[in-house]
Amino acid sequence: MAGTLYIVPTPVGNLGDMSPRAVEVLKEASLILAEDTRTSAVLMRHFGIGTPMASHHKYNEHRDLTPLLDRIEAGENIALVSDAGTPGISDPGFMLSRECRRRGLRVETLPGPTAFVPALVNSGLPCDRFFFEGFLPPKKGRATRLAMLAELPVTFIIYESPLRVARTLANLAEACGENRDAAVCREISKLHDTTARGTLGELRDYYAANQARGEIVIIVAGKDRPEPEERRHKNKYRDDSPEPDDDCRNN
Repeated sequence: MAGTLYIVPTPVGNLGDMSPRAVEVLKEASLILAEDTRTSAVLMRHFGIGTPMASHHKYNEHRDLTPLLDRIEAGENIALVSDAGTPGISDPGFMLSRECRRRGLRVETLPGPTAFVPALVNSGLPCDRFFFEGFLPPKKGRATRLAMLAELPVTFIIYESPLRVARTLANLAEACGENRDAAVCREISKLHDTTARGTLGELRDYYAANQARGEIVIIVAGKDRPEPEERRHKNKYRDDSPEPDDDCRNN
């Protein structure tokens, strides 16, 4: 009987966010694949997890793919973790999961921490619909991606290095306009967890003068779309026209 690949989220900051089920899966697995075994070793020691670990990252995932699939097919349960958050979200994991699917092997992803969800909700920007961009291209294709994001009618999310925050906010202010609402969330669930809210112009100026530190998530409001002429005319004579819903209520 074939085994299972478990995708196991780990805390993005506070270790109290680790779920009991995640600890159980990691303890019972035959092998834990870690983006960086040195980083994950701290977590494993904290929770008393003694399962063997091996590195699994973008530099070796092609080479190690077939042997890992063979082990799962032979009946072993293997767990995959990244340095923080959910593997596969801007971290290694997609390729292994995809190839398990192609071989008909079971993949089970545990629910758990990821940085962009609390950042989105905490931003105060509409979150009923959103677009996750992840990391922007550093050079080639960057301007094209920014132009596309600027036209989106929904809130969008960017991951960024603290060393590039000021540059990215300047790029966004140029592409989207200085008055577009945005938020910069840093160090989510950690001691210095902060969210700065304002316009892109205000945030650009602040981070140009203040070096950002820690893990960064940038949240930007979508482009306002003017209501079509025929719809405005129709609603003008209706008393029950719905008000715009700009908050994060679940309907």
